Amino acid sequence: MIDDTEPDELRVSMVDAVLAAGHRLPPAVERALRAVPRHLFVPDAPLADAYANRSITIKPGPPGGRPASCISVPTVVAMMLAQLDPRPGERGLEIGAGTGYNAALLDHCVGTTGQVTTVDIHPDVTDHACRALAATGHDRVRVVTGDGAHGHPDNAPYDWIIVTVGPWDLPPAWSDQLAPGGRLVVPLTWRGQTRSVAFVKQDNSVLRAQDSRLCGFIPMIGDDQHGERVIALADDVALHHDPDQPFDPDRLRGVLDRPSTTVWSGASIVPMESTDLIWPLLTGLGPGTCRFAAAQAAVDAGLADPAFAYSSPALAEGDSLAYLTLRRPAPDTAERRFELGAIGHGPAGAHLAERLCAGIRAWDHDRTAQPVITAYPAGTPDDDLADGQIVDKQHTRLVITA
Repeated sequence: MIDDTEPDELRVSMVDAVLAAGHRLPPAVERALRAVPRHLFVPDAPLADAYANRSITIKPGPPGGRPASCISVPTVVAMMLAQLDPRPGERGLEIGAGTGYNAALLDHCVGTTGQVTTVDIHPDVTDHACRALAATGHDRVRVVTGDGAHGHPDNAPYDWIIVTVGPWDLPPAWSDQLAPGGRLVVPLTWRGQTRSVAFVKQDNSVLRAQDSRLCGFIPMIGDDQHGERVIALADDVALHHDPDQPFDPDRLRGVLDRPSTTVWSGASIVPMESTDLIWPLLTGLGPGTCRFAAAQAAVDAGLADPAFAYSSPALAEGDSLAYLTLRRPAPDTAERRFELGAIGHGPAGAHLAERLCAGIRAWDHDRTAQPVITAYPAGTPDDDLADGQIVDKQHTRLVITA
C-alpha cells in the first residue's frame, strides 16, 4: 500500500532535481510542479517511475516505432514552461494533450481568472486527459479532439500557445490565433536538430525568438506535416536534411569511401559538457548544415568517427561533406578533455571541415550565444527578410541570424 506522504516526497525530489539540473523556473511554474500530482496522470505506472526523469508512454505507436502519446520528461516539461512563463489571468492553447499533466500545470499557473484549452488528434488521448484533469480538480481545462495544426479558433486570441508534439512546420493558424505580443513555445526541427523555440509575435505578425533549447518530441501527425529527407551514405550511415536543401543523393552516396581530411579546432570539452549550441550557430553561418547519423556497427567498423554517433552536426556541399568529431584523451591523461574537430570527405571535404571548425571556434568564443530565429509567412519576399540563412518550409520562411 502506498504511504500518503510518498507521492509528495517524490514530487519534492523531482522538482529539486529539475532545479539541480540548472533550470531556472518562474515562481508560478515551480509552485505548479510542486503541487500537481504527476502520478495521477499515469495511474498504470509505478509510483517511482511517475516522478523519475523519464517519459512514460500512454499510447503506443506502430510496432518498432515511436509512441503515439506520452508524458514528457519532467526536466523538458519544466524547461518549456519556463520558456513560456504562463501568468495568472492568461488565456492559452496547448497543442498535444498527452496525459493532461501539462495542461494541469498550465491551469495551476493561470489560475481561476485564466483559461487553458488543450487539443489532441487522438480521441482516446483526449478521453484520458479529461478523466485525469477531472480527477485532479482541473476540470476547467477545455479538452478538444482535433488536428492541432488548425489550433482552436473558438477560444482565440491566445496570450500564448505551447506545442508538446514535434511539428515540422509552423501552421498559419498558430500565428493567426496568437494575440500581438503573444508567446509561442514550440519544438521545431530545422537542419537536423530539434529545439524548443520561444517565439514572440511581433506587430507585423512575424515571430521572433532569441532563445532555443535542445529537446526531442514525438512527431506531430495531421495536416501539412512533412518531415526531413534521408540520404543513405553507406550501410548504417545516413545524412538527414531539409527538403529545401538541394542535396543530390547520387553524388553523396559513397562519399565516405573518398579521401578524408581531419581538422582540429583547438576548442575542447570535458565529459558531459554540452555542445548543443554549436548546431544552431552553424545553421546561421551557412546553408549546408545537416545531421550525420552512424549506427554503432559503422563506428566499430571504422567507417565513420562522429562525435555523437546518432546525431552530429555536419556540412554537405555537392559531392563532399564534413562532420563533427572528437579527439579523445589518452587513457592515462589526468585531465579528461576532448578536442572538437571535423572530418571531411570528398573534393571539398577539407574546406567544409575548416568551415565547421570556424563555427566551433565561434561557439567557443561565447558558449552561451544563440542565433536569432525569425519566422515569416511563406511567400514573404527576400527583400523583406532579416539578414541571415533562410530555411524554407511549406508555411514558413525561417531566418537564422548568427
